[in-house]
Amino acid sequence: MEKLTFYALSAPEKLDRIGAYLSERLIRDVGRHRYGYVCIAMEALDQLLMACHCQSINLFVESFLKMVAKLLESEKPNLQILGTNSFVKFANIEEDTPSYHRSYDFFVSRFSEMCHSSHDDLEIKTKIRMSGIKGLQGVVRKTVNDELQANIWDPQHMDKIVPSLLFNLQHVEEAESRSPSPLQAPEKEKENPAELAERCLRELLGRAAFGNIKNAIKPVLIHLDNHTLWEPKVFAIRCFKIIMYSIQPQHSHLVIQQLLSHLDANSRSAATVRAGIVEVLSEAAVIAATGSVGPTVLEMFNTLLRQLRLSIDYALTGSYDGAATLGTKIIKEHEERMFQEAVIKTIGSFASTLPTYQRSEVILFIMSKVPLPSLHHPVEMGKTGENRNRLTQIMLLKSLLQVSTGFQCNNMMSALPSNFLDRLLSTALMEDADIRLFVLEILISFIDRHGNRHKFSTISTLGDISVLKLKVDKCSRQDTVFMKKHSQQLYRHIYLSCKEETNIQKHYEALYSLLALISIELANEEVVVDLIRLVLAVQDVAQVNEENLPAYNRCALYALGAAYLNLISQLTTVPAFCQHIHEVIETRKKEAPCMLPEDVFVERPRLSQNLDGVVTELLFRQSKISEVLGGSGYNSDRLCLPYIPQLTDEDRLSKRKSIGETISLQVEVESRNSPEKEEREPAEEITYETLKKAIVDSVAVEEQERERRRQVVEKFQKAPFEEIAAHCGARASLLQSKLNQIFEITIRPPPSPSGTITAAYGQPQNHSIPVYEMKFPDLCVY
Repeated sequence: MEKLTFYALSAPEKLDRIGAYLSERLIRDVGRHRYGYVCIAMEALDQLLMACHCQSINLFVESFLKMVAKLLESEKPNLQILGTNSFVKFANIEEDTPSYHRSYDFFVSRFSEMCHSSHDDLEIKTKIRMSGIKGLQGVVRKTVNDELQANIWDPQHMDKIVPSLLFNLQHVEEAESRSPSPLQAPEKEKENPAELAERCLRELLGRAAFGNIKNAIKPVLIHLDNHTLWEPKVFAIRCFKIIMYSIQPQHSHLVIQQLLSHLDANSRSAATVRAGIVEVLSEAAVIAATGSVGPTVLEMFNTLLRQLRLSIDYALTGSYDGAATLGTKIIKEHEERMFQEAVIKTIGSFASTLPTYQRSEVILFIMSKVPLPSLHHPVEMGKTGENRNRLTQIMLLKSLLQVSTGFQCNNMMSALPSNFLDRLLSTALMEDADIRLFVLEILISFIDRHGNRHKFSTISTLGDISVLKLKVDKCSRQDTVFMKKHSQQLYRHIYLSCKEETNIQKHYEALYSLLALISIELANEEVVVDLIRLVLAVQDVAQVNEENLPAYNRCALYALGAAYLNLISQLTTVPAFCQHIHEVIETRKKEAPCMLPEDVFVERPRLSQNLDGVVTELLFRQSKISEVLGGSGYNSDRLCLPYIPQLTDEDRLSKRKSIGETISLQVEVESRNSPEKEEREPAEEITYETLKKAIVDSVAVEEQERERRRQVVEKFQKAPFEEIAAHCGARASLLQSKLNQIFEITIRPPPSPSGTITAAYGQPQNHSIPVYEMKFPDLCVY
């Protein structure tokens, strides 16, 4: 061997003949089953290949690959392993000169086939599979970075390589279950096909360029489909974790796009399959968010929301075709519900990784998809349409709650812009109790910026709120501006929510948390005054009971007011205010415990059926509160005014049967003069108060008009002529000056053909010349 190597190095031009001779001998020995000589021939070829790196090695390599292919075609496992080992050694050699005509198609096919070996002997099967994986790894290393070689990223190659690696990854549990004693474990780990396949897959994906990611991911999706691996979803999640951590971070969004497209393609598959894809998408999106998600943020949310709507339709109709007919696949409702929860969880987990500005865009995007009963957002009618609208609203609000949880934004104007807040609060007036509760929880998530929410989960009248360890910060200027703009809108919806007959304990707990968080996060003196007025108005609702509320709702409103006023009195630290609240609470404990949260918001509420004759000592008095707070610098005049919400067009659009105590007549006025179709204005609402105000105002206007006419007549009768003439002349000159200004602005003389002359200040000024005075060139004269 030493002499042969020396001869080959001394005469490189003889390498091709040496290779041809060894190849001929090896083929003959394989045919005659003389395997000892086969091993000698391959050893000689390996040593020559490692020693000789001259330019004429290409012809020698052809003979070498021919011999390796001959060994791989053999049915003997040992020869297959021998050929694979030789090919791996060859793959690690960096060649000096490129090869333009070499093909590895046979090796990809053969190594992929070896990866799926099903030999009866477990040990031999493991060795063959590992040889196949090593061979694929060698092919990848040899071709992946060489532009002159066959493109290994072509679908015809990827469709063989990737499934072969995934097939061996699937059997990792089987290999681990048969692992020997711990002392032998390190040695056996090297013989584990699953681990070797994972290492090879990571190397393959790590070498993938931008344009090759799609070809590498598509076989993974097809393999998971063919082997129904989405439903257990453990293996699918493991595969995509390997993928996401192996590819370059800037390519992450390509994988997300592939998963989204696959989810759309499987929109009619079983709910368990779609749920598995969504779970994988959730894991992949969280990993991708640490890198570069690119333009797929809204695309991802749009796809998930679309799948959510489709799932709702499937659950309502019972089939994927919109109608349950003979032969259609019947859908299990509980599986669709699991899928919907998986989608909502994915939306929340991905949104939690986004920066604030992107999360704000996602929040606005989701809110724009919520169907609302308004003039500009019509909803479907009929029982099926109402069910679809309700389920869609609930699922989208659940998604919005997931996104808003943990949302931190210092500026409330940015966190709750007007268009978003209007749409969100309009859903707070719907009859559905679940929808109203979601809206309250969403508002709480946005307003709670210091983690105080869980401290108000239980409604109580604590004697000392310092045990809550509240994190209180001074109200910023931006928050003050936000409350000036939107406070009345918030108060109104809180007030109307309190009057709902279908409220349960969770609703009152959410209302208490919302009031408490506004007091801590967004309150200045004016906001505190308005919140106290609001809670006293809620107390009046329970006392007067014009809404005919049940006993539980009335007791809950009394208890809610007591808990909040107890909290706000200790936050304001006004002794007289705290004393009044404390006295009323103590009186209630003795005479009417059913008006306190400790007796109402429990598993078995202790209620009183006789709430009509409540004595004054059991109520928080507005006059007393305005007196004690006015002495501490608060606006006593505003405190004395009872809170009355202004009913708006939202009440009509929210499908409510009665809101407040007014019966409103809706009058819609359309403009018929414009030929264009303009957007319809909101309907004018005429109530008893507006009619009364209109009558009073019209009487006052008539009296003012009569007085003005009397003064004008008296002036013209008694004033001297000169004064009247001067007055009228001044008005005429003023009118004339205004007309002159209008004429100068609107009327422009036509341009002169003779050109322009320059005015005094250097501005060009046009002069109009009559046609008969214009001088035309001679060519124009006939």
